[in-house]
Amino acid sequence: MERIKVMVNGIPGNMAVNVAKHVMNDSMFELIPYALTGPEITEAEYTLDSTVISLIHPQESEKVITEIKENYFITVDYTHPSSVNSNAGFYCKHNLPFVMGTTGGDRKLLEDTVCLSSIPAVIAQNMAKQIVGFQAMMEYAAKTFPDLFKGYSLEIKESHQKGKADTSGTAKAMIGYFNELGTPFSKDDIKKERDPEVQKNIWGIPEKYLGGHGWHTYTLVSSDNTVRLVFSHNVNGRDVYAKGTLDAVSYLDKKVKDGVKGRVFTMIDVLKGRD
Repeated sequence: MERIKVMVNGIPGNMAVNVAKHVMNDSMFELIPYALTGPEITEAEYTLDSTVISLIHPQESEKVITEIKENYFITVDYTHPSSVNSNAGFYCKHNLPFVMGTTGGDRKLLEDTVCLSSIPAVIAQNMAKQIVGFQAMMEYAAKTFPDLFKGYSLEIKESHQKGKADTSGTAKAMIGYFNELGTPFSKDDIKKERDPEVQKNIWGIPEKYLGGHGWHTYTLVSSDNTVRLVFSHNVNGRDVYAKGTLDAVSYLDKKVKDGVKGRVFTMIDVLKGRD
């Protein structure tokens, strides 16, 4: 079986490095030893185990990609929220099918950019299949039982590692479901925690995972305080996201080989394996 070549952008960022490790350790894939990186990175290389990965800085990206793109590969993006739209434009310009795991940016523009291009892409705010499945259940509830929680108050709390720049994309996506279920709420109401001391001492997050975790709690309380419902999903480490990312890569590879162009797929599509 021919291995799927994968380029992981965002190295030396933690999530990008984690995905690259999973690529290297899975016989289905082959890691391309190049990675787009940000202007703040001064290093020219990053060594992962025994593999040396050349870090491509913005001023070099056009030249290097033109040289290496003759060999087909899938691109994975775990860069920075500020780079989401410019990176997507770059991938579409160079006909590089991509999996976008980076949150933030203008998501409507992101999808439109792909739809106007000649490549397909998988775009998701969360690559953890189990959490995506939970979101799908919430979406079903919202469509099937509108206003189920009308009159209830909602609190959303999320905690991620100190280096995560933006509010959780998963938490923001959940707002829409709760709105349909009858609870008014906006993304500005999300309580975001990034302080390691608070995370360890108040939240009870294990110290070894302070540098990489995603804990979310959604609490609903009735207007008379007699009913309280709590939904939570706590992820320690980054492996679950990396595994989901590789599933997305495999799915996208099939779509590319089927000749699909200008189409955006989600992790729900990946879970269902649907066209």
